Amino acid sequence: MGLFDIFKGKSDAKPKARDKDIARMTKLVSTKMSQNYDRQEALEELGRIETAQSAAALLKRFDWTMEPSITDQEEKETAMRGIIAAGEEALDPIREHCKRAESLTWPLRTLRGIVSEDSYAEELLGILDLFDAEYVRNPEPKIQLIALLEELPSADVRIAVEPFLQDASEPVRFAAVTTVFAMNDAESVESLIAALVEEESLRVRNRIAQGFADRSWDVPESMLDSAREALPPEYALDGGKIVRVG
Repeated sequence: MGLFDIFKGKSDAKPKARDKDIARMTKLVSTKMSQNYDRQEALEELGRIETAQSAAALLKRFDWTMEPSITDQEEKETAMRGIIAAGEEALDPIREHCKRAESLTWPLRTLRGIVSEDSYAEELLGILDLFDAEYVRNPEPKIQLIALLEELPSADVRIAVEPFLQDASEPVRFAAVTTVFAMNDAESVESLIAALVEEESLRVRNRIAQGFADRSWDVPESMLDSAREALPPEYALDGGKIVRVG
């Protein structure tokens, strides 16, 4: 009996797999060194099992890329469908995967296929809570999370993202500024001005200044002097408002 023969039978029944068989299929989907046909068949069979264990195995296909890119895309879509088929059984494996993943693009796209929009925001905030504003070798997961939260405005998102205005990574800070402004909540004024004053990156300072100019938000009186000194050359204070002059 071959590896995949154990799954043959009625098409409407969930296949039952032994741990060692799932382990063998996990190895196949975890590396580009496996044969394409065997790996594709493993992805499909794992997708039929619909358990937390099979979802965890399928998530490993998101950890690497291969050429041609169309094959890479097709295999990841197969993995995503299989994980979504597991439903809520896949949530803990996805959360665990996001703790160590180099990129969250595919795991978070898969997550959105399982939960409601309201729950999706909660899940993203829960994953963001795994990170802090300290230096990390690869800031991409933080950037991806913060960028996705831009589409889900709420006070909770604003509060969760504001600490990343002081992140060690400039791209993370830029993403955080963009998402905080997307909340369109003047409660973020003090945090944004504090970030402006501390910011070394001209790109980020420009983004903050333009955000204030677009919204005509007032700078708190106690922060006017420090804000004036931190503004980029193309911006100035007109009373309590930041305006573009260049």
